[in-house]
Amino acid sequence: MISQSQKLNTKLFDSDVELVPIRKGFGEGLLEAGEKNPNVVGLCADLTESTQMHFFANKFPERFVQVGVAEQNLVTVASGMAAMGKIPFTSSYAMFSPGRNWEQIRTTACYNDRPVKIVGSHAGVSVGPDGGTHQATEDIALMRVLPNMVVIAPCDSIEAKKATLALVDNGKPSYLRLARDKTPVITTEESPFEIGKANVLWSSGSVAVGPLLCSGPTATSPRVAIIACGSLVHNALVAARKLQEEGIGSIVVNNHTIKPLDGATILDVAKQTGVVVTVEEHQIAGGMGSTVAEFLAQNYPVPIEFVGIEDRYGQSGLPTQLLEHYHMDTPSIILAVKKVLSRKQ
Repeated sequence: MISQSQKLNTKLFDSDVELVPIRKGFGEGLLEAGEKNPNVVGLCADLTESTQMHFFANKFPERFVQVGVAEQNLVTVASGMAAMGKIPFTSSYAMFSPGRNWEQIRTTACYNDRPVKIVGSHAGVSVGPDGGTHQATEDIALMRVLPNMVVIAPCDSIEAKKATLALVDNGKPSYLRLARDKTPVITTEESPFEIGKANVLWSSGSVAVGPLLCSGPTATSPRVAIIACGSLVHNALVAARKLQEEGIGSIVVNNHTIKPLDGATILDVAKQTGVVVTVEEHQIAGGMGSTVAEFLAQNYPVPIEFVGIEDRYGQSGLPTQLLEHYHMDTPSIILAVKKVLSRKQ
């Protein structure tokens, strides 16, 4: 059942649940950060409205730099500003930053441990008609391998805003991964968020009360841990609810911080269930699922199934069509759960 301590959206499973682009939360968060801290600055690579940085740019033009189509300069200039005490946020499509400027991120930001915040918008195949050239599905792998780098993939617009505000004070080079399409609002302003602390949103072993009480069978002990991040957390929750109706209990973890990984929570849910399914809008190789698998291989090996893109590029299409085609929709998560449970038996 839904964890009451997480104070989630009461319309989470309703057909009229609010749909808001995750990137909008970043734009609102950066504006608020700029109002609170005069050292916050913004830099963009000619995609100010697309990345929602225009809120900040319009309010603080003296603290905004339009670098233009020059992503290498984008992060290099930001690293210099960070060295002088500023807190720079850079934004572009994830395919261009970190896709095009990875070496500059590595050398000028991470190598020198400068608190540059790289915001990669339009990540994953849900960019839709833009096609495979603009669909970043390798960016988590690129960024999590860098020493000193923090990697966050918020599940909705509210969490993106909280993550943006938290990054102002974390003092580290950081990557914030954002989706383009409108996605369901899962959390609320009261929902907890902390960098490096995963949130258990659903557990079949708990008792739910109030408007989020699920219909169907009574709560059963969780048999599988579904660990998700970013725009697919909602699909994971819907899958958990459908599995509950079939008598299959689960735990759903919103693993928004991919690095540093919340090993304590991952270990706890793995021990409770004995099997894990990871869910992400990213290549299976090198992504969040790989992070979880690496940790569990060393600490508590269990059977794992991975929901993500299987060594392919994206293509043009509607976001819903692409998620189904690449087996990242709710039925695909349910299938992965049943597959991993069959391995346990």
